[in-house]
Amino acid sequence: MSEAEPVTIAIDETLRVSGLLLAPDNARACYVLAHGAGAGMTHAFMAAVATELAERGIATLRYQFPYMEKGSRRPDPPKLAHATVRAAVREAARLMPAVALIAGGKSFGGRMTSQAQAASPLPGVRGLAFLGFPLHPAGRPSQERGEHLFHIEIPMLFLQGTRDQLAMLDQIEPLCRSLGKRATLALFADADHSFHVPARTGRKDAQVRAEVLNRLCGWIDNMIEPRDNATLPS
Repeated sequence: MSEAEPVTIAIDETLRVSGLLLAPDNARACYVLAHGAGAGMTHAFMAAVATELAERGIATLRYQFPYMEKGSRRPDPPKLAHATVRAAVREAARLMPAVALIAGGKSFGGRMTSQAQAASPLPGVRGLAFLGFPLHPAGRPSQERGEHLFHIEIPMLFLQGTRDQLAMLDQIEPLCRSLGKRATLALFADADHSFHVPARTGRKDAQVRAEVLNRLCGWIDNMIEPRDNATLPS
């Protein structure tokens, strides 16, 4: 399998960030994959997700938010983060014009993507997939950070660990029910916000990640195939 290709993503005339495109032959979709608040696109989890999705026929475009590119620990203001998401989606569409686009990411990156979509639909994006949606701060259960999701009309997939302290089950489950058919909630037993599972479970993090990515690929296929098949000649 080919290695990730470095790309440059222009946010505006003066501001640019780095990206990594990993595109297997005959990819059927591209996941525009944003990183979490504390670690950039080259973090081991992000790299593993990209590699293992490529093995499943899904391309990824990982990218940095400007603050991470500068080595800062303080996330960008939402307006700049949203602009970065839009720029990454534009670049993915340019690089992978023949495949379905999915957007989202890990924690903060997923929430910035959903906020951008809620503000104004991301062109060409068919659905949003969240690798641990950060619904509330740890120890402060709330659904307030999910209110913008009701302004999104495309399908959303929430991939969540049952021990995720940033999305307690008694908060994320009723939220997804309220979102109706737009939302699919996939729960992974004993996993935390990073999809880590305790040793006592007898399972490895890699096993959980494989389950997560299999579910993601199945959701992508179910979403894109009806639309694609509808265009086929009879």
